[in-house]
Amino acid sequence: MYIDTHCHLSNTDYEDIDSVILENRKNGIGKIIVSGCTEDSIIESIKFSEKYEDVYLTLGYHPSEVMVVTDFLLQQLEKQLCNNSKVVGIGEIGLDYHYGRETRDLQILLFEKQLKLAEKLHLPVVIHSRDATEDTISILEKYDISGVIHCFSGSIEVARRYLKMGFLLGIGGVVTFKNSRLFEVVKDVGLSAIVLETDSPYLTPDPYRGCKNSSKYIPIIAQRVADICDVAIDDVERYTNDNASKVFDLD
Repeated sequence: MYIDTHCHLSNTDYEDIDSVILENRKNGIGKIIVSGCTEDSIIESIKFSEKYEDVYLTLGYHPSEVMVVTDFLLQQLEKQLCNNSKVVGIGEIGLDYHYGRETRDLQILLFEKQLKLAEKLHLPVVIHSRDATEDTISILEKYDISGVIHCFSGSIEVARRYLKMGFLLGIGGVVTFKNSRLFEVVKDVGLSAIVLETDSPYLTPDPYRGCKNSSKYIPIIAQRVADICDVAIDDVERYTNDNASKVFDLD
């Protein structure tokens, strides 16, 4: 049974959550880690975790939320993190300069506040970094934390820097794209360095690009990784599950 270490689940994106969960199970998905990264999605994700035994949580404010996150919301976040046994990490948090370079200083401030919270609560973090690699690394180096670099798409050199810091790489549907060079990173770092994720409903793997993504497509990602590493798909399942279980302290 696979673990999808990063996905998004909402009634806005999916008409029938019960059906989504059932389809996941039919396709060998044992656990999914849902990221609540806005005020509303945090509340909704917590409700899903209470209803479905296979739903776990990472909670934290995405850099896109930087203009609306208040100290009160961060205080609430700490309570939400502490009062739910299904919480396994903080995220997705980080920096995004692709659309938001003008808010760089505010993003860094929000990022650091949540990293301090992760350090305080001894929780792993799920990092969003887009067009902000050097700032992300320089900030992470200041904290005694570990976790996952979500939707990693950087170079082999950058991958090795993150691994040296104790982070794992989140590998999703992009690795199946024909124009992606991500296979070079996966081949270089190997199975011990990665976890599988979908980022659903986004980044649907081939051959289903254009359709809404779902955790049920994790086996497609796993097969591509198996082909790249020249191993059996069962090895991908075993290694990535072990990695996810260790970093997120899953039973």
